[in-house]
Amino acid sequence: MTVLVTGGAGFIGSNFLHHLITCTTEEVICIDKLTYAADWHNIPDNVKFYTTDIADEHNCEFVFKKHKPSTVFHFAAESHVDNSIKDCTEFIYTNVLGTVNLLNLSLKYEVQKFIHISTDEVYGSIREGYFTENSNYSPRNPYSASKAASDHFVMAYHNTYGLPAVITNCSNNYGPRQYKEKMIPKIITNLLQGNKIPVYGDGKQVRDWLYVQDHCEALIEVWFKGKVGQKYNIGGECEIQNIDLVRMILDRMNMKEDMVEYVKDRPGHDRRYSTDITKIRYELKWSPKISLEEGLEKTIEWYKQKI
Repeated sequence: MTVLVTGGAGFIGSNFLHHLITCTTEEVICIDKLTYAADWHNIPDNVKFYTTDIADEHNCEFVFKKHKPSTVFHFAAESHVDNSIKDCTEFIYTNVLGTVNLLNLSLKYEVQKFIHISTDEVYGSIREGYFTENSNYSPRNPYSASKAASDHFVMAYHNTYGLPAVITNCSNNYGPRQYKEKMIPKIITNLLQGNKIPVYGDGKQVRDWLYVQDHCEALIEVWFKGKVGQKYNIGGECEIQNIDLVRMILDRMNMKEDMVEYVKDRPGHDRRYSTDITKIRYELKWSPKISLEEGLEKTIEWYKQKI
């Protein structure tokens, strides 16, 4: 039996690979396009790696035909909102067309479980309360629109063709191996290099932060116990305003708030994301273990070793 992980040289995918190989004796293979945000050094030595674009039908079929994966964990995606605002072409190509290519191959080669890793951003912004798995989609930027489209295709393939698929929608991840364009690594690396921290608008946007190891453990539970045709929200239950998160990191790095530089807000910037994780907690017996304080300490230490 073989497990295929797409996007395994990226942030969440690589952390998942390192966790996955401790949880299974099955063959593990990885495909990744190796974009600017990926690093092949992130991939464990005992994982078979193919440099492959998920939208490349020929090369992907070579991998499916050779290994006949029983499970697919689909992480590969363009994910930086700022880039999608500048030009969403690559987001449509990878997140939508690439996903559909994988769905077609998974049908053809009779994959037993297709686990599609998505984002809570597909739900849009919410002022009060929480999004559940039954909430309507309302993506508000090109990135989240492309992920919403991929989610819809995954569920359409389940409903139309019987593909045994599961969707997970996670909140903001952080931890080791994240590319420095994202918020937490940008804050840490800027401070380590003596540069100011750019903060969009008033900094009062609220995000729920999930330590990547917690996310990886949740995905293993979804693999073993998650029901086909279902969706599972995966959140960290660590909601905090962006500016307060910046202050937490400043405090832990013994820096003062004069390192903050407020900049023009991002177009269409969502005010608050918040997901209800009741379903995964009670059905799959998973809940986050790592507090934001502990996770930040681990993350800061990792980047200190890299700078």
